[in-house]
Amino acid sequence: MKNKYRTHNCGELNITNVGEEVRLAGFVQTIRNLGKMMFIDLRDEYGITQIVLNEKADLVEKSQDLNKECTITVTGKVLERSSKNDKLPTGEIEVVATDLTVLGKCRANLPFEINMEGQNVREDLRLEYRFLDLRNEKIHQNIHMRSKILKDFRKEMDNLGFSEIQTPILANSSPEGARDFLVPSRLHPGEFYALPQAPQQFKQLLMVSGFEKYYQIAPCFRDEDPRADRSPGEFYQLDFEMAFAEQEDVFKVIETIIPNVFKANSDWKVDEGPFLRIPYQEAMEKYGIDKPDLRNPLIICDLTEIFEGTEFKAFQGKTVKAIVTEKGEEKPRKFFDSMSDFAIRELDAKGLAWVKVDQEMNLSGGISKFIDEDRKKAIFEKMRVKPGSSIFFIADEKHKATKIAGEVRIKLGEEFDLLEKNVYKFCFIVDFPMYELSEEGTIDFNHNPFSMPQGGMEALKTKNPLDIYAYQYDLVGNGLELASGAVRNHDQEIMIKAFEIAGYTIEDVKKKFGALFKAFSYGTPPHAGAAPGIDRIIMLLAQEVSLREVIAFPKNKKARDVMMGAPSTVFPKQLEEVHIKLDLKTEKDEK
Repeated sequence: MKNKYRTHNCGELNITNVGEEVRLAGFVQTIRNLGKMMFIDLRDEYGITQIVLNEKADLVEKSQDLNKECTITVTGKVLERSSKNDKLPTGEIEVVATDLTVLGKCRANLPFEINMEGQNVREDLRLEYRFLDLRNEKIHQNIHMRSKILKDFRKEMDNLGFSEIQTPILANSSPEGARDFLVPSRLHPGEFYALPQAPQQFKQLLMVSGFEKYYQIAPCFRDEDPRADRSPGEFYQLDFEMAFAEQEDVFKVIETIIPNVFKANSDWKVDEGPFLRIPYQEAMEKYGIDKPDLRNPLIICDLTEIFEGTEFKAFQGKTVKAIVTEKGEEKPRKFFDSMSDFAIRELDAKGLAWVKVDQEMNLSGGISKFIDEDRKKAIFEKMRVKPGSSIFFIADEKHKATKIAGEVRIKLGEEFDLLEKNVYKFCFIVDFPMYELSEEGTIDFNHNPFSMPQGGMEALKTKNPLDIYAYQYDLVGNGLELASGAVRNHDQEIMIKAFEIAGYTIEDVKKKFGALFKAFSYGTPPHAGAAPGIDRIIMLLAQEVSLREVIAFPKNKKARDVMMGAPSTVFPKQLEEVHIKLDLKTEKDEK
């Protein structure tokens, strides 16, 4: 049966169609009224075709109702254009209309231009009118890319023999490292479901159930503060798990699917497996961060020992980190001052010391007068300093100095334009600490509480908890954490001991993870897995800087859906049904 609205889409007509009677439908992108003749750029998601309205009497009245972004269907004849547009696939032809029908009138003034490239439109306004924002070609193509990438991931996992299995959305509360979204139960007063931060327990239970290769495109929910590379509230991940598997088995899966999906969706150079493995401690020492961008060649160097006994008070008793950049001698004093201002203002640093190295390898500027000949020689040797370089120094307590140095490294990479272009570089960060100190000084899980400690029960019993490593790993790509995973703890006794160290009693474990605890009594196979983040991967492939540009209906920076008005208040009756009374503090109460 023929479609009554169109015979072709707006992106497929070309010179071979000249003379044909066609019907098109789409949005009116532009109108150029020349009096006796009107030109319309008609747009659908496939492309743009130029429509010509001449003086034919029965179209004059209809054309009066036309405005930008209304939807129309047009019947007409394909003709060769006298002035061709080589920027459009349809630029050699135009359709001279013989009939036109307005299908959907645009009855309100547009809040912004749809094709708004280069415009400075407030993001909340774009999100309020997201249904219009999604008509923009770039955003529209991002969502199409998202669809294709999801299909590509599914194809890769199917090819590797994984089974797609859905796990529950209404689940139990779990200490995954963020706040849960709680859902009150109507049938069970005073009790709550939690939206899953990840399908962690369920996928482990699937391994106990004998499903050896599981995956799903899993929705996850975490009540975290939003940021550019983190979608507030909800996000999607390619969650997978394998039975009878070790860390390297998981790496092989990632090293297969990630390059294949990236190569299928980008013309950039893509790292092939095996990816570089970097222990967590080494990453912090060399890059000052556990998600290093390997396109940036700068390396952080620890000069603490070299500056022992220094007379320079700012370095006395401090951890000293340094970064050397080539061609730094060319930079003016203003640049070094701006870097220091950046460190103080953005990183809460006490300052950023520096020196220049001239072509004769002499030091000048900054703190050069505080570096004697012996220290200069030691620095040059350790950092492999070249003529014309500059060296930046950070001095603080160890943790803070490491963190500041990591951010300075990123900034210097940008300022010196050092990042390798048009390439995706990946690495695995491995050997994460099993535990960390909380702000209150107690022992807490560093990463994932369900991970297997390296050394097993022996390590848990004999080692300082802060010295225990876990079989945990992250995939990092171009400075973004793209996946996290672990070899899972599948032993009931190790599980009890691991949680005991973090302050949980056996009763806590049984209560919070009852199904998992019970399942571990029935012959659990060793298992391991990971979860690449779908949203971040798409953001990277779309070359966007915000996740909101690759999600159809995202929340804003305050975790609000300004289009639908969520979150919102509900009727008292709805609260009664789920047995909830509100106790909201007013501004007066706060005072």
